[in-house]
Amino acid sequence: MTATPPPETGPVELDVAGLHTSLRDPALESMDFFNEIAGRYPDAVSFAPGRPYEGFFEVEQVHTYLRRYERYLADERRLPPDEVRRALFQYGRTKGIVHEVVARCLEVDEGIHADPEALVLTVGCQEAMYLVLRALRADARDAVLAVAPAYVGLVGAARLVDMEVLPVASAPNGVDLDDLTAALSRARRAGLRPRACYLVPDFSNPTGVSLDLPTRRALLELAAREGLLILEDNPYGVFDATGERLPTLKSLDTTGQVVYLGSFAKTGFPGARLGFAVADQRVRTADGRTGLFADELSKVKSMVTVNTPALSQAVIAGKLLEHGYSLEKANRREIEVYRDNLRRMLDGLARRFPAGSGPRVAWNTPGGGFFLVVTVPFRGDDALLEHSAREHGVLWTPMRHFYEGESAADRIRLSFSQVTPEQIELGLDRLAALIREQAG
Repeated sequence: MTATPPPETGPVELDVAGLHTSLRDPALESMDFFNEIAGRYPDAVSFAPGRPYEGFFEVEQVHTYLRRYERYLADERRLPPDEVRRALFQYGRTKGIVHEVVARCLEVDEGIHADPEALVLTVGCQEAMYLVLRALRADARDAVLAVAPAYVGLVGAARLVDMEVLPVASAPNGVDLDDLTAALSRARRAGLRPRACYLVPDFSNPTGVSLDLPTRRALLELAAREGLLILEDNPYGVFDATGERLPTLKSLDTTGQVVYLGSFAKTGFPGARLGFAVADQRVRTADGRTGLFADELSKVKSMVTVNTPALSQAVIAGKLLEHGYSLEKANRREIEVYRDNLRRMLDGLARRFPAGSGPRVAWNTPGGGFFLVVTVPFRGDDALLEHSAREHGVLWTPMRHFYEGESAADRIRLSFSQVTPEQIELGLDRLAALIREQAG
């Protein structure tokens, strides 16, 4: 007797309309789009990605830093050999195993005196954002404010947890505090509960704008008055081009309003995928006890990534230990590269677009970081980016990916972090040719 074969069917097909609504959101498509364009035009000069400079990458550094952390465990922590091996090879604490080293780094570089137990080491800062928003989102009334233009990763994380993002206007000094106050009022009248405001105070992505010191103090006063958390994201602060770094919001915070989000992607190396959150706010539990907000984030993390890879933590900790717990010292060469690249970008734009001649082109002048923004006399959208890559051999980022609506249609972001001086000159020549072509 021969068995009847099952009827032929194709592979299972899912309808995206039946999946989570975030998967249809443009914010989640931006990263894939940029990677796809870059992959199709590998010979184009790229001012698009916010990646760190690769000229100082050495494979031996990984081994050097790992051995340095191993010595730290054995000599300074006085752990026996079996515990050293366990720390590197086994699952570790959900909150991380290098929290004491990172806390010391924050004290040395930023003047932030954080309880090491208030730190959660995460798989990149992106996970830290997700954990914080997931914990804060109790129901559909909860919303997060974000200074626009906002980093697409924050918007994407909010979409994943079904949290509305309310834009707040930026200003030359970083944030329009009157608009923030108005946004809070509008949200509350609409029945929403604004839980936090996200911003990058130092050389923000995508604009490169920074908050001045009076604005930092005024923002903290406003947050305390309104009962609003501040989510301070600081991946670029060490890359100051002026020699006059401003204090972080967290170092100025006296009332516990700031959750500090950090990353070693730009200052350590991106392949480690190590970020962190400093969440020292007190949380009252159901049984009347109090704990740290970091402990609540750890609960979420335990169900997402379980823990952050020990080897990634060890290598970054080794780098910090090797440089006296200072990211500034560890990045001296990189700071000079970015400072020089920013000067070359600004000088190059000025030479190609002198005031009063040719197309009307303008740009801002950041004090450091990785990015600047150029305003052009036409629409700088995804279709033009493809044309730019194909016909002119230069890549950049349309600012529309960071805004809701059409308010940034004539602006493009240029990243100067991963390019050489020769690429800057060639890329700006190609960009100038595109602008002349489009301006007619």
